[in-house]
Amino acid sequence: MRVAMAQISSTDDPTANLATLRSAAEDAASRGAELVVFPEATMCRFGVPLKPVAEDLDGPWARGVSEAAAASGVTVVAGMFTPSGDGRVRNTVVVAQPDGTRLGYHKIHLYDAFGFTESTNVAPGSEPLTFEVGDVTVGVATCYDIRFPALFTHLARQGAQVIVVPTSWGAGPGKLRQWEVLAAARALDSTTFVVAVDQAFPTDEKAASSSAPTGIGHSQITDPFGTLVAAYPDSIRVDVHDLDLALVEKARTQLAVLANERPLPVGGGTDNDVTPAPARLRESDDPGRNP
Repeated sequence: MRVAMAQISSTDDPTANLATLRSAAEDAASRGAELVVFPEATMCRFGVPLKPVAEDLDGPWARGVSEAAAASGVTVVAGMFTPSGDGRVRNTVVVAQPDGTRLGYHKIHLYDAFGFTESTNVAPGSEPLTFEVGDVTVGVATCYDIRFPALFTHLARQGAQVIVVPTSWGAGPGKLRQWEVLAAARALDSTTFVVAVDQAFPTDEKAASSSAPTGIGHSQITDPFGTLVAAYPDSIRVDVHDLDLALVEKARTQLAVLANERPLPVGGGTDNDVTPAPARLRESDDPGRNP
């Protein structure tokens, strides 16, 4: 499978960002990509009011992403914002396929950490998402989700061989190292390829000086054995990479972490008092309290 990572730097102008997406999708397609992954907040960067730019998945911005996917013949994954119905927005990943299919994943774990409270303006999602690119199942997570292994193992149990993680990572001491370690750890947890695509370090002075998470670059692909397939610097870059999907089955045979996982006690108990873990994530689960 050939995948493109589009490490762009979004502005506060959705129209300009859509033009950037179109150009990058065409570039990726010209180099044989089947899937191109853009960052979280591709529609509009963080650090500005999001409610005025939020649109439904059948609105003009998402339709524009679908048009780019159809024109280039690749599946496009990109971060946007949709209305939540409670006065907030949802942090949404749109998946647009060349045949016109359009899906959305609403970020489950909100970034209420490191002094930032995403939940003030963003409502959490509750439903994990997988989709197909040819005969490959792809799972979706977003940014802070990468700190929660259960989502990744859930997606793997739903058949995901590749998990894409559009991101707009917050800067700060130790944050780059955390990003690198977390991407590798989630690939090992789930025995999948993890394609973690961050916003490039902002070129706009206002974005660069914002306290909001506006990206640090360093997008990376990690294989199911934790080996680095590709790693970018912090600047804008669009490139394509081949994934050897045979490694997924090999890792699931040799590492076998999914097959060997045992349910843990719920609410205490002894070794003989083990109840099955919940089969799926629940919106009532308390997301994102610990960094």
